Amino acid sequence: MTHPIDTWHKLVRARSVSGLDALLAEDAVLHSPVVHTPQKGRAIVRQYLSAALAVLANDSFRYVREIRGEHDALLEFELELAGVQVNGVDIIRWNDAGQIVDFKVMVRPLKGMQAVHQKMGELLAQMQKRPQ
Repeated sequence: MTHPIDTWHKLVRARSVSGLDALLAEDAVLHSPVVHTPQKGRAIVRQYLSAALAVLANDSFRYVREIRGEHDALLEFELELAGVQVNGVDIIRWNDAGQIVDFKVMVRPLKGMQAVHQKMGELLAQMQKRPQ
């Protein structure tokens, strides 16, 4: 079995959501820095992570630190978005099957969070308008 964080890195490098369904547990939960309530379930987590890959995984995006445990990892990232330097962390937990069950994103500074909020909001609004 491929390690879930290795799979996540592959998706980010490819800027692809292909394989995201297999990586996410059915009951996965996403904690977004810009949405008050946790987003629950594979479908909504896939939607948010797809938008994040489209918005954040630009040419400047890079993971700069990684800490792995038996079932969780912390990945620190940096990027430039809308002329703002953004720094953040992905805190990821997976189950025994290697599927992500919890994905928490934290972003700083405030200007970076505002840029992420604006770009993600625009893209998610467009995604919701598309026919299913």
